[in-house]
Amino acid sequence: MKNQNILDKVKPKFFKEHQESIYQALEDKHTTIESIEDEDPLNTKMVLNMGPQHPATHGVLRLILQLNGEVIEKTKVDIGYLHRGVEKIAENKTYQEFMPYTDRMDYLSPYSNNVALCTAVEKIANVEVPERAHYIRMIGCELARISSHLLWLGTMVMDAGAISFFIWTFREREKLYDIFDNLGGHRFTISHSRIGGVANDMTDDCIAMIKEFVNTFPQELKDWHGLLDRNRIFIDRNENVGVLHTEDALEYGAAGPSLRASGYAYDIRKIEPYARYDEVEFEVPTRLEGDNLARYYVRMEEMHESIRIIRQCLDKLPKGPVRTDNAKQAYPSKDEVYYSMEGMIHDFMMTDTGICPPEGAECYHAVEGPKGELGYYIKSDGTGHPWRMKIKTGSFANLQILENVLDGEMVADTVVIIGGLDPVMGEADK
Repeated sequence: MKNQNILDKVKPKFFKEHQESIYQALEDKHTTIESIEDEDPLNTKMVLNMGPQHPATHGVLRLILQLNGEVIEKTKVDIGYLHRGVEKIAENKTYQEFMPYTDRMDYLSPYSNNVALCTAVEKIANVEVPERAHYIRMIGCELARISSHLLWLGTMVMDAGAISFFIWTFREREKLYDIFDNLGGHRFTISHSRIGGVANDMTDDCIAMIKEFVNTFPQELKDWHGLLDRNRIFIDRNENVGVLHTEDALEYGAAGPSLRASGYAYDIRKIEPYARYDEVEFEVPTRLEGDNLARYYVRMEEMHESIRIIRQCLDKLPKGPVRTDNAKQAYPSKDEVYYSMEGMIHDFMMTDTGICPPEGAECYHAVEGPKGELGYYIKSDGTGHPWRMKIKTGSFANLQILENVLDGEMVADTVVIIGGLDPVMGEADK
């Protein structure tokens, strides 16, 4: 069989041109590889479609694998099954109206998405945020990072063959959802950030719940380390699997823990501090191996560092307002809306028009999300709607690595490698 015979063997019925272009791309990949044997009597060579609705692909991800027996010879990644036009929707919403859409991109860490949008809008519109709001945002972002990493841990270990871990990580995530429920009134899509601050202050009960979590969670992490770090099955499934070298990681634009596990200590919280990350102490975990096991160690250590950051934020949490007092930049408080005519008028104005950055202004601002760099590029035409908004996400950057790291691996390792990269299709396929 020769490589060009792939197109002769498949007969797509739906979206024929798209399917044929994907198979053509698979044929064209690694054109330096010569045609394989003329005859394949054992029929060991085949093209395997994995996804887009496969329980192990973490969403609607489709992989087209050319196999030789159980070895992956070539891989193509095909996304586009979840396209919702989020960036185009943003052009028809006020900046604050767009906030709930950010929750639904990386739905495992909605708080980070909220803060990323808010900080970008505040940068382009020169909005001052109160100190207390900065620290509340940092606490929310680090809790969201732990929540996201917990789901990654449960699903990745389940991909390696263990089921109980998934239940244990969800037990801890439930505690985080209870905290978010107390903080913002919602468990999942919280939308707690507001342009100019946050929606409401933290209650004493909420602070007590967070303190309880940061006191008990490190012991859970220690127990999980004890179970996994010397588990022969887990080590064999992840060590030297899906290796991404530092040069390749930089060339492909890898982000977040996937980049740091390849030996490059790039963390926006350190490189370009936002909020008050320059006033707290924390380390940026890195590993040199670049394999799936290294990505595991980096994320586990990041959860330790998040706990460390939250403790410092609670100690430093200043008193004061949680939202700017400028009625042209932020929503008034509910007391002002309910008991003053001016407050009600400004509430209507913020809902109908919203904040209006200067005409022609543009900016890019990024935060360090759980998946990596999460950045918003905004260009304003002077109205309350962005003229253009583009979003850079970690999942999209990391998915392209799959075509590099899957080649040469065993097909059984595919789901473990996908789990190790931790993609969320909601933010990859915007």
